[in-house]
Amino acid sequence: MTDVRRIERVAAPLRKQVVRALREDILNGQLAPGQRLIEASLCATYGVSRTVIREALRQLESESLIRVIPAQGPAVAVLTEAEIRALYVVRATLEGLAGRLFVESADDAAVARMISLLHELDERYLHGTLATREDFKARFYATLLEGAGNMVLTDALSRVHARVTIFQRIAFVDEGRVRLSSEELRKIIDSCAVRRDAAAAQAACENHIRVAAELALLEYERRAPGFRLAQQKPIAAARSTLP
Repeated sequence: MTDVRRIERVAAPLRKQVVRALREDILNGQLAPGQRLIEASLCATYGVSRTVIREALRQLESESLIRVIPAQGPAVAVLTEAEIRALYVVRATLEGLAGRLFVESADDAAVARMISLLHELDERYLHGTLATREDFKARFYATLLEGAGNMVLTDALSRVHARVTIFQRIAFVDEGRVRLSSEELRKIIDSCAVRRDAAAAQAACENHIRVAAELALLEYERRAPGFRLAQQKPIAAARSTLP
């Protein structure tokens, strides 16, 4: 590895800083899908001990961003086309259910929070930055699932989201997709919190994910040759993502 990324000792625990740096490098493509993660190289790159690296890798494995391959060790997770299709079918169903349950179960406070997101949509999402878009979408899902009031659904959807995080990141930097997504989100919020129409909310949520699935599959096709090549290579140097 040629780039050294020393982690500064600040208030956040060291493990959390390394997890955040590794996660960002995976999501922005600096660490490619299928790429093996060699402990010694990671220690040199981030300037931390093997213990910290191992703890960080375990955390990212729990988030489905890393897989441990028998006889090879950890590598950046790779989804197959079949897995992507299956995940988005399940995701569409779960998010459709979340929209329906929000209409049926959300209290006045949750409805008010959802409507407030509508007022932020253009500034924070449509015309926002990567950071504001990610923040907006996180608050949208937190509000949707809190209003739905079903912890089993929340847990199931969080697991699915973890496995498609890389495609969510891609959607936030594709301006064409952002414009389309903002209109889809507007319809979801309107049906969930303004009109309180359960059937329309379910349909809007499902449609949002069907379109997202198309983008994910297009991105998979674009990256497929690199996926196969990356599986054969050890970790390469990663660009710094920390201030």
